[in-house]
Amino acid sequence: MPYQQPVLDELDRRILAALVANARTSFTEIGQAIGLSAPAVKRRVDRLREQEVITGFTTIVRPSALGWRTEAYVEIFCDAAAPPRRIAEVARTYPEVVAAVTVTGGADALLHIRAADIQHFEEVLERIRTEPFVTRTNSFIVLTHLLPNSPEAGSPADFPAVSPAEPPGAAPNGTISR
Repeated sequence: MPYQQPVLDELDRRILAALVANARTSFTEIGQAIGLSAPAVKRRVDRLREQEVITGFTTIVRPSALGWRTEAYVEIFCDAAAPPRRIAEVARTYPEVVAAVTVTGGADALLHIRAADIQHFEEVLERIRTEPFVTRTNSFIVLTHLLPNSPEAGSPADFPAVSPAEPPGAAPNGTISR
């Protein structure tokens, strides 16, 4: 069955915005802010979870607090024997890889890596380079997060204000934390 874009009304958007701002906000507090009862908010949240608009609840921790002080993006160039599922299998074996995506352009994939320091990053990079399908890599060390409140910087995302008139996918996904 093909994926169908869920239809979100203004109340759904306000609930999502409240949860993104503070996912620990109670249904009662959200309901008071938007003019619904707590059970009505809960029903909507349950529906949003069922529709996979809300995909989970998590705690966002600033990476440096856990000792991850070096961050990089690594382009991976592969031979023809590396379908996306194989790249994903390998990426999952490295705890330092916090995100992995296939991309357009010259590279086949882009890895987001966090490491304790440059030496640790270099060790991870060397291990990735030994994967049989990796032909070369190109690395970019992060110097400064220009948007310090972004999820990539270890902060919850601001919920994008998307009007129903905008096409699906017009704004990035919000991160909901609890």
